Amino acid sequence: MINEFDVIRKTHPTVTSFIGGDLFDVEGNSVERNQPLIEAEITRLQELYDSQEYARLRKADYDQLNQLEMQFDDQLNGTTTWVDAVNAIKAKYPKGGE
Repeated sequence: MINEFDVIRKTHPTVTSFIGGDLFDVEGNSVERNQPLIEAEITRLQELYDSQEYARLRKADYDQLNQLEMQFDDQLNGTTTWVDAVNAIKAKYPKGGE
């Protein structure tokens, strides 16, 4: 979730408070809101977040694996269950360029 105050602080570095939609600097002076700049930053952050969806989905599946035990068993047994499981997850959630 994109936090509007974080975006405003990034696009308006002098802003220290945000009251009822109004912006103020450290001395309490009103700071003019640059809405196109705010919207552009929100769009940029959303696109960045969306571009990483495959990674969030992969991580959820990776977290279900007992990877160290799988690697140990593969080493002991000469199998490839861990590599196969990781490749299956990567195939299920491909990176944008894959």
